[in-house]
Amino acid sequence: MKYPALIKNKIFDNNQIKHQVRRWKLLGKKIVFTNGCFDILHKGHLEILSQAATSGDMLIVGLNSDHSVKLLKGEGRPVNDESFRALILASLTIVDAVVLFDELTPSNLIKDIEPDVLLKGGDYSIDQIVGAEEVIKNGGEVKIVPLVKGYSTTALIEKIQQL
Repeated sequence: MKYPALIKNKIFDNNQIKHQVRRWKLLGKKIVFTNGCFDILHKGHLEILSQAATSGDMLIVGLNSDHSVKLLKGEGRPVNDESFRALILASLTIVDAVVLFDELTPSNLIKDIEPDVLLKGGDYSIDQIVGAEEVIKNGGEVKIVPLVKGYSTTALIEKIQQL
């Protein structure tokens, strides 16, 4: 299957994203970072991504690899593989970059990127957000977006299993 270069070019590896972030920062762009598994994209995800996109100039989404999702969520997850999840996210006009990470948390990625804004969903408090301390020390801000009630990948999977 062919995908437009515009979409594929928004998917970066760790080295590529470091170089791209340097370019954006030289241009004075405000970098926003959020992360997640984004296994089955739903309304709650879109709300978080939308809020993140309006919090700065460039939105980077850290995406858990298949290995990372399996460790976090258990057997049978992810439902969609990392390549497809990355393509879906990169297809969104509000997302400027997608970068996969294989660890349980995006801690190393956040240290490399040094975003101006770190944004997570409302199921976290600031002291639970990985990278929050580093972002604040670097003069950045941490934002928490309220969750959209009734929307989660786990809830969607359970609903489908009940059919």
